[in-house]
Amino acid sequence: MTQTPPAGLPTTLGELRAAGYQYRTVKQELRDNLLARMREGKPRFPGIIGYDETVLPEVERALLAGHDMVLLGERGQGKTRVIRSLVSLLDEWTPVIAGSELNEHPLHPISPASRRLVAAEGDALRVAWLHRSMRYGEKLATPDTSVGDLIGDVDPIRVAQGRTLGDPETIHFGLVPRTNRGIFAVNELPDLAERIQVSLLNVLEERDIQIRGYQLRLPLDILLVASANPEDYTNRGRIITPLKDRFGAEIRTHYPLDLELEMDLIRQEAQLVAEVPEHVLEVVARFARAVRESPSVDARSGVSARFGIAAAETVAAAALRRAGLLGEDLPVARVGDTVSVTSTLRGKVEFESGEEGREIEVLAHLLRTAVADTFRARLAGLDLSGFTALVADGQVVETGELVSADELLRQVGTVSGLAKVLERLGLGDAPTRGEAAAGVEFALEGLYLTRRLSKEVTEDGRTVYGR
Repeated sequence: MTQTPPAGLPTTLGELRAAGYQYRTVKQELRDNLLARMREGKPRFPGIIGYDETVLPEVERALLAGHDMVLLGERGQGKTRVIRSLVSLLDEWTPVIAGSELNEHPLHPISPASRRLVAAEGDALRVAWLHRSMRYGEKLATPDTSVGDLIGDVDPIRVAQGRTLGDPETIHFGLVPRTNRGIFAVNELPDLAERIQVSLLNVLEERDIQIRGYQLRLPLDILLVASANPEDYTNRGRIITPLKDRFGAEIRTHYPLDLELEMDLIRQEAQLVAEVPEHVLEVVARFARAVRESPSVDARSGVSARFGIAAAETVAAAALRRAGLLGEDLPVARVGDTVSVTSTLRGKVEFESGEEGREIEVLAHLLRTAVADTFRARLAGLDLSGFTALVADGQVVETGELVSADELLRQVGTVSGLAKVLERLGLGDAPTRGEAAAGVEFALEGLYLTRRLSKEVTEDGRTVYGR
């Protein structure tokens, strides 16, 4: 979306000088705005969860020091999210020479053409305004990335128009110089071919660029940030030593350190199409953490935070599907809806070589463990004899993916202790029928996992407790 500058901003170089504007580098701008937010107590990195005491202080120190940085961590740790959040620390609007493809500051032109323009027009030079959202460039490092993509190359069309090869204006600039006076990010830097990484050396140290032998001195004003997976240093590729040396800060990221942060992250990021009660969300978060910590899973690859987010969305979708098929108005996820996650999300997990063919079995075991742990955490110490009495004398309770909340509640009738269960699960004094059914199913599943009830899954997918 194109941003419209506010009215009243200077439109010429003369007006800009009269208004007292001073040129600041990008790193000075970031430092000043970060310090201002610190002093005012405002959020510095909104939307970043779990890094307040670990990663973000290191990022802030790097910004205050004026360092380019590389974020090092496994997949799905929010490295790109952190990098993109830096844009909010730039000035909302900044002046540029109108028509400059390098976003040059009117008080600090860097290209020969812009210097000539400033000299020729003086205070009448036209000034445009650039929103901070346009001052961010990003490139996913791929094997086919070229120096021309990042830095630039000779434009044959301009040569054909009559310019000589020695004319700097024959150059078509790449992504890095076009992000001058902004933030440029290289995602998965080790995937960039080593000969291409060499092209970034001058950008990081001398802050200039060289194209096909041109000694074109463009003092770029840029913050360069990269992301990398630590395994990439030795497997798919590596960051060449001279380039690593030029980054001022190497910052390690991590997965959420505790269960509550994992749940906060899922709540913030998941796009849920049905209600997912807190205890079901906790099961999903515990499941994601259990998969991440399992010896059957390749720890070097990691288990992305997107795993838990996608799991919560899948569970909500299962509830919505049930509501659509059975005509329920208010879909509510139940613990049985989590079963589908083991098959739909196994592709997100890299298993150890010895686990081939057992992937679903491993995930199903970890899911049962997550449900049992959540049951103990939420309902420990409660008298659940009313639930075990439901299946006394050969009676059964049937539930499952296509069993409606009304049908489940009709089977159980009035259950002694249900109110306490719903209270412990945070479902309130006046739960909906869907929420009550979710509480009943969770209690029954927990009793089965703690070996106080029996369970059987029928061929048509129904779950029968008590047979």
